[in-house]
Amino acid sequence: MKIHPTALVSPRAEIADDVEIGPYAVIGEEVKLGAGCVVHARVVIEGRTTIGENNSIGCGTVLGAPPQDLAFNGEVRSSLRIGTGNTFLEYVTVHRGTKDGSATVVGDGCRIMGGSHLGHNVVLGNNVVIADNCLFGGYVEVGDGAILGDGSVFHQFLRVGPLSVARSGTRAVKDIPPYVEAYWNNYLSGVNTAGLRKAGWPSAARLEIQRAFDLVYRSHLNVSQALQKARETEWSPAARVFFDFIAASKRGICREPRRESSAA
Repeated sequence: MKIHPTALVSPRAEIADDVEIGPYAVIGEEVKLGAGCVVHARVVIEGRTTIGENNSIGCGTVLGAPPQDLAFNGEVRSSLRIGTGNTFLEYVTVHRGTKDGSATVVGDGCRIMGGSHLGHNVVLGNNVVIADNCLFGGYVEVGDGAILGDGSVFHQFLRVGPLSVARSGTRAVKDIPPYVEAYWNNYLSGVNTAGLRKAGWPSAARLEIQRAFDLVYRSHLNVSQALQKARETEWSPAARVFFDFIAASKRGICREPRRESSAA
């Protein structure tokens, strides 16, 4: 174990033998740090925070702090759980859950860039990429492989589907379905074709997702009608994820901007 002499590490913290802890870092008594983790300068890790193996935690990052919830009771026993192989860059903040026994969760292989904030009870899937200065309200859920552009903001209780993209500066208060590209204020520009191709999806699978998207967004049916029509056709499991996500939405879904009719 390599701990800088200026670091403050509780003797009750559970720290693997090969963990590196940099200058002026503070590690609380209920923290668990897995093998291969590197904690850079001035990091603060507190509360019931469990961090898996091979995570890099950038300068000034704060993990496991109390939630910014006015109803939060300081006696609550909530937690933060982080998987393996994640990278937190400079000055990221991730708060623990707000209710007793609840947790904020970060999966495996995520990259969270400088200045981003994950509020209480946020759940990130695996291989999520979050660019600089993104803000997530409480209880936001982000699916596997999503890529979220810098300066984007996500309302509490919102869901972001797997393999979706949010362009820089996106402001979302409605759910972003799987496999799509979001931008501006709750708008979609279409299917994230490039992302699906990069993920190894064959042409036939990408075309099916395009058909599913067109049914919901471009068929002149409302969402309920489109979902009913989808039930009448056989779809792949991936397409079913798209339809099931939309059917389960409580906040409503981001939409394409209205297209103006061309002049005669």
